[in-house]
Amino acid sequence: MFKSNNVTARLFERQISTPAPGTAIHRARRFYENIVPGYTIYDVECPDHSFRKFTDDGLYLISFSRNHQDLIVYRPTWLTFSCKEEDCDSHDLPLKARKFESFFTQLYSVNLASSGELICKDFFLYMESNQFGLFATSTAQIHDAPPTGGAIQGVPSVEKITFYLLRLEDGARLDERVFHNDYVNLAHSIGAFLYDDLLAIVSLRYQRIHILQIRDSGDLVDVRAIGEFCREDDELFLNFNSQVLVNHVGNGFHHSMPELETSFMGGIKQRLLSFIFRGIWNEETDQTMRVQCLKKKFYFHFQDYIDLIIWKVSRNADSHPSFFAVYNMETTEIVAFYQNSADELYFLFELFSDHFHVSSKSSLHMNFMSSHSNNIHALEQLRCTKNKATSFSQFVKKMMASLPFSCQSQSPSPYFDQSLFRFDEKLISAIDRHRQSTDHPIKFISRRQPNILKFKMKPGPEAGSTDGRTKKICSFLFHPILPLALSVQQTLFLQASVVNIHFRR
Repeated sequence: MFKSNNVTARLFERQISTPAPGTAIHRARRFYENIVPGYTIYDVECPDHSFRKFTDDGLYLISFSRNHQDLIVYRPTWLTFSCKEEDCDSHDLPLKARKFESFFTQLYSVNLASSGELICKDFFLYMESNQFGLFATSTAQIHDAPPTGGAIQGVPSVEKITFYLLRLEDGARLDERVFHNDYVNLAHSIGAFLYDDLLAIVSLRYQRIHILQIRDSGDLVDVRAIGEFCREDDELFLNFNSQVLVNHVGNGFHHSMPELETSFMGGIKQRLLSFIFRGIWNEETDQTMRVQCLKKKFYFHFQDYIDLIIWKVSRNADSHPSFFAVYNMETTEIVAFYQNSADELYFLFELFSDHFHVSSKSSLHMNFMSSHSNNIHALEQLRCTKNKATSFSQFVKKMMASLPFSCQSQSPSPYFDQSLFRFDEKLISAIDRHRQSTDHPIKFISRRQPNILKFKMKPGPEAGSTDGRTKKICSFLFHPILPLALSVQQTLFLQASVVNIHFRR
């Protein structure tokens, strides 16, 4: 049933009618069809900072200095001015509206990077319940570092990686955690994941997953490290048994004892091999067929399984075969194991996409982001892409290349709700990534009225670019609640960015 686009009519309807159970928030979000950031102030006078994102509760705007040394935090406000005329909407905005300070108030600036370190501008995680922010700094990568101390071959090394936990209310530094001669993929927060008060940091160089707890006091507390060991007492158990072996050797019971570090594979690798073995074993009931199947599928590929390492799936789906393992941290068991071309994994991804986007329990608004498992329009778009693919296997690999999803990598803005608006996802989407800039405005079309343009956004100068040969990229920062967004256009030659502010006038 068509409902009026008039805000007054919608407010009156909300007073006299009750939404169906479980639909109150969805109904409230429809007001965003009327309240859109349709007015743009081009090339705003603003500090030359690298703007990262709004926090998920909309209280803070995170930015970094151009030299990647300082964190600058702003509080979003709103443009206010007085008008003496009767029809203020027909008049141009005052000159102060072109200033960044009219929309944002700087709260503080904090120096994070010490000598030789730089802030990773793509890394930021937010703990909404305590308003804590997690940031990272690092020194330069060493690509040909020798694999010492249990490190694996071929992974670069970083002399120092530091994670800082700050209270965003006042910028107080609460705690920090330092990794020496290690490698954590900090780009787009790929190497870390935050769920409620648990933080996981993946060491690619040493193949460990460090689990830490963020206390309400702001302390980072070690919970466990998954890799060589799976349970908290595994190391103690092995050290105790090695001591027993040493005592037995001293008493003459054994003439030789293998080195402990070289005689055992890591705990998580042993779990994986055991899971693969049992899976192949259970495929056949006949003993002869079991042996043949194990030879063909397990022992023949044994070294390939041994050589598997924790890594981020390559964007080039054909570069190397990759696999996904589902690990239960409490029982220390491998629950599932899939290759990136597995049909079963893709169908799970298509039907239960929301389960691959795990958000903290306190982030209620994150549960309303559109995906092909909760939005019919997103599902139709996915199936259209699947039908156009020339090879289903290649299509599956391409889709699986996005897994696992980075933590807090999507904007919860209602303007990306595909049940409200339709837009070109090649130009803009909820995913936090830079995109190639265009001189044409990006249109947001109403879903309920397919021919009605609700608003449009254009990055860069109002008159367009004068140099068509220079490659430009842009990023969009949407406030999660207000009709407010920033578009930041920049070139690859470290020139000053062009910042536009889009809001509802």
